[in-house]
Amino acid sequence: MTTQPDYTPPEIWTWARENGGRFANINRPIAGPTHDKDLPVGRHPLQLYSLATPNGVKITIMLEELLARGHVGAEYDAWLIRINEGDQFSSGFVAANPNSKIPALVDNSGEKPRRVFESGAILMYLAEKFGEFLPTDPDSRAECLSWLFWQMGSAPYLGGGFGHFYAYAPFKIEYAIDRFAMEVKRQLDVLDRQLANHEFIAGKDYTIADIAIWPWYGGLAKGWLYDSATFLQVHAYKNVVRWADQIGSRPAVQRGRMVNRVTGDPAGQLRERHDAGDFETKTQDKLEIPAS
Repeated sequence: MTTQPDYTPPEIWTWARENGGRFANINRPIAGPTHDKDLPVGRHPLQLYSLATPNGVKITIMLEELLARGHVGAEYDAWLIRINEGDQFSSGFVAANPNSKIPALVDNSGEKPRRVFESGAILMYLAEKFGEFLPTDPDSRAECLSWLFWQMGSAPYLGGGFGHFYAYAPFKIEYAIDRFAMEVKRQLDVLDRQLANHEFIAGKDYTIADIAIWPWYGGLAKGWLYDSATFLQVHAYKNVVRWADQIGSRPAVQRGRMVNRVTGDPAGQLRERHDAGDFETKTQDKLEIPAS
């Protein structure tokens, strides 16, 4: 395995603009906008600004599931944010999410626009707004929220850790890949043991815990992330695979996975979504944007 030569950190770290591998053109150590540009606004109260990465897919799945349950107030416009082109650093997007990460939601249904950012917060916000996919029983609610926050804490090891060093880093570092592969496999084992005795992540009911975890770990089990299924031997986690297939068969999940997607089979891409009919009349432009 090719590795980087020995490296001694400097006394003071400075920003090396040429470093960063595949994401070097958008990585930077400062916040705030880089350019002025307002976000577009469609006709629905809910405005989503996103991309079909695992974090973005969580929200489009949630919205499609809410619509499938008859909540007409969950109709939404989904606008494409091209993270490899720096759309997330526009003044409009930074106003919606000061952390400059997708997804960002703006709810215009009240007296004034309300921004919600961070995917877990958006899932909780929508679950509470519409009274769906978040149990009200205290024990069940605690279990669901525990798994929701498990995902929020665990996925960075999968994406920013394993995914970055295995798939995107400009050179392979054996220590980093081994470290994060070990952690990802431990996380898969955590899920596999939980799913051995439960139909869904938090128990007998489908909840925002499943919606949050599936795009990351279900995607891993389905072989969609980082071309790593063989390397990680994901087929060995049979309960995770069963659950991944079960969630993936839901029509709302299939629709949600299409929204803001710009990679893979063009038949599975819907760059923007402004109406349920867009799934039939979608455009199929192709861009090269990685999962993150």
